[in-house]
Amino acid sequence: MNFKTRGLVIREQHTGESDRIVTVLTHDRGIIRAFANRARKLNNKNAAATQLLAFSEFGIYRSRDAYIIDQAELIEVFFDLRGDLEKLSLAQYFCELEMLLAPQEEQAEDFLRLILNSLHILTKGSRPGALVKAVFEMRILSLAGYMPDLVCCDGCKVYEADVMYFLPEKGKIYCPECFASGMGGAVALGRGPMTAMRHSIYSKADRLFSFALNEAGLKAFGEAAERFLLCSLDKKPATLEFYKGIAGEM
Repeated sequence: MNFKTRGLVIREQHTGESDRIVTVLTHDRGIIRAFANRARKLNNKNAAATQLLAFSEFGIYRSRDAYIIDQAELIEVFFDLRGDLEKLSLAQYFCELEMLLAPQEEQAEDFLRLILNSLHILTKGSRPGALVKAVFEMRILSLAGYMPDLVCCDGCKVYEADVMYFLPEKGKIYCPECFASGMGGAVALGRGPMTAMRHSIYSKADRLFSFALNEAGLKAFGEAAERFLLCSLDKKPATLEFYKGIAGEM
């Protein structure tokens, strides 16, 4: 069976003398792994379109046991990220989260749009990497079925307070009156980071990064998002530690 699809290469592995096995996040078939024969040769027509972070249109043949890329036409490659190790490590973290959370063999357009938009923002540098990271974490968890309940306090149902307490293990928020001292591991969120948390999971895709935070607000937002992600996943992404080491957060 032959078909065409658009997707982003989120993992690249070398096999043999000149072949690649690529993991591609596609808009209509989710995550697929495919062989790209002789794609590591510089003069191969599919070389550029099958490298890591290449967004391409693929012509793929599905055999009984594997996907094989017949042709690949490059649409965009986020090459500029390779010149900034911190941004590149963050992009690789996004790719790992997609591999962990995006569906396989089914529609994944929202997952693909999320990472493409995030890579565009990183490339332009229009938002701090820490903000892009936190938004990406909250949004991909929500797409994957881990959406927290941030509508109102889980106790009294009040929508807003000067400080709301977010419990990453429960994915719930509490106002100061309902928050009990025994609720361990909470992250205190002022109005700014609380709004950012809500925006990151409830906003339309084209408005996802349309806000800014001061340094303190971004730190709280980032802590809440990362801790919620780690509580939701079965394992800690290896690329997260690498990114934090490059960013000087360890």
